[in-house]
Amino acid sequence: MRTLTAATALAVIFSSATLAATPASADSSKVLPIKSAGDIVVDGVHQRVFISDPYQGKVVATDYSGTVVGSVTSLPGVTGLQLSADSGTVYAASPGANAIVAIDTTTVTESTRYATGDGTDPAHLALAGGKLWFGYGTTEHGHIGSLDLSGTEPVVALDQDPDTDYPGAPLLAATPGAPNTLAAAAPEYYGSWLGVYDVANGTATRTARYGDLGSTSDLALTPDGSRLITANPGNQHHVWQTSDLTPLPGYTTEYHPSSVAIAGDGTVAAGTDTPYDPSLYMFRPGATTPVREYTWPDTDNISGYDELGNASLAWEPGTGAGRLFALTHNYDSVYTLRVLTDSTKSKPVLTVDAPATATRAKTLIVRGKLATTLPLPPGIPLQVTRTDLDSPNGKSLGTKPLSIGGKFSFTDTPPAGGKVTYTVTYAGDAQHTAAKASDTVDVSRAKPTLTLNNNGKVYSYGKDVTFTAHLGTTYKNRTVEIWSNPFGSDKPNTLVKSGKVNSYGNLSVTLNLKRDATLTAKFAGDARYTPASATSVVGARVSVSTSVSGHYKSASAWGHTYYFFHKTKDPLFTTKMTYYPGRRQRFDFQVYYEGKWYDGDSQYFPLGSDGISKVQVTGDHAGDVGWHFRMRSDYINSLSGDIVNSTTYGPWKYFTFTS
Repeated sequence: MRTLTAATALAVIFSSATLAATPASADSSKVLPIKSAGDIVVDGVHQRVFISDPYQGKVVATDYSGTVVGSVTSLPGVTGLQLSADSGTVYAASPGANAIVAIDTTTVTESTRYATGDGTDPAHLALAGGKLWFGYGTTEHGHIGSLDLSGTEPVVALDQDPDTDYPGAPLLAATPGAPNTLAAAAPEYYGSWLGVYDVANGTATRTARYGDLGSTSDLALTPDGSRLITANPGNQHHVWQTSDLTPLPGYTTEYHPSSVAIAGDGTVAAGTDTPYDPSLYMFRPGATTPVREYTWPDTDNISGYDELGNASLAWEPGTGAGRLFALTHNYDSVYTLRVLTDSTKSKPVLTVDAPATATRAKTLIVRGKLATTLPLPPGIPLQVTRTDLDSPNGKSLGTKPLSIGGKFSFTDTPPAGGKVTYTVTYAGDAQHTAAKASDTVDVSRAKPTLTLNNNGKVYSYGKDVTFTAHLGTTYKNRTVEIWSNPFGSDKPNTLVKSGKVNSYGNLSVTLNLKRDATLTAKFAGDARYTPASATSVVGARVSVSTSVSGHYKSASAWGHTYYFFHKTKDPLFTTKMTYYPGRRQRFDFQVYYEGKWYDGDSQYFPLGSDGISKVQVTGDHAGDVGWHFRMRSDYINSLSGDIVNSTTYGPWKYFTFTS
């Protein structure tokens, strides 16, 4: 036996040759068209995965990505699967058919069906000593049988261990490294047995037995057959010395162990059916601390988490630890095939801690930690990238070394303000997966000066008004936008000008104002100056005019132009005003008495869709003869039915009545 000291091992593992990233495929998953899972085997020659579905009585074959390539049906209760030594056949135990069915791995079709006898109910399979062994029986009485296919006719031999009455059809395990060793365990809880057999002579000769074990959900032999690992109730996977079933130190996992699979190099995948805690633990050869743990996400995002059922793990065949295939399911019986490509690698947890805020052009410190189940020595390089407004695609800051205890730190002087992100990447190696993490700093920026003229001014309807935005000192960005948002829901906020300011820092735009509006100048900011905006709210009056009709003459009198009406004629005043839905004009009326104008009753009259409102002053005008009157049409913001224009008063129209 050769030994390797810890110091030598570290030197080998972390030699300069391992510092480069190791290419690896990503884990994948795919939902399967099954309603239950009995067993899973992997055909490395054809790169296919075979899964039995007892509930639907079928075997489904997928490729390594989980895509279904075929299925075999009419296999009632099908559970145990076994791949032949030449990978040409998958044997399936069908209790409901009292048969073992041979499935061609190339065509995924049934090729032969071997009867095992009425009432045998074969359920579990293993290949050892040149024969196909099967566990069969009822819940109360389980036995071991064999199927010999070496001759011209198949030969079935039942009850190979009459002195051991297994509660239920026993689960079986074998390994090519110990071709004449067969292990068996009962799936039922009470009165269960664990047995080991020598099958070199064609019959099962029991060499060891252990009782009162409790139910066994799965079992597997190490590649050399010297150890047997079982999944039983408790919080660990049990380990047994195969020669005499002496208990050995087990693998601490979680309550409800459900599955176990051992790779060609001795890596142990130990699964439990706990849906919330980690339910898959990976143990490297000779280690009792897991190098990796998995918690399955929920397939349909309803149940919370998936869980791993019984006998639901299988390795890709080979001498090393290749892909690991796991069958998980949720509470709705949705089954997913998960393909794990780096399950034997330690998965580092990388954290980056940068200050929440910092001052631009001042030194800051970024700290972090790379935690791994397989410790990394100091000096391992970590790649650092800074992303900011000047470098939106990221700027490399080179590599920073890992310190003692997996910690690291580095300083930087951010040249740009705003959100600055520091991303740290560990490339991974033959023993560790890659890791990446980041943290963001809010780096200070100066506040620029930005103004916009004309705020608070009111203009006549249709007036061309020039708006000028002025931008003070900035770093690189000299572009300003001017937006116009006219009052009223029917007019959107619109970009009316965008461009670089001139040498005086100005950008202007001329608008024809027909409504009140909010003008906004916007500066997007740059690496050293914050974004800024400035607003200017301006008013636009309506267009209003009034014509008079029904008078017999107009003339200049008493300092104004008066319209003269006969006392028998009703004056008609026609107002033309800028139209807006629901708009009304206010009709103001006044009378002159002893040198002063007095208000009459003002009233509101709706505008037609053409903007016209006609008001006729009716009544007996005999008493109005000789009096002086005047009227005007007004738009009063809000009271006239809308708020899209500024209050506007029309011109006074003077009139009087004569006999």
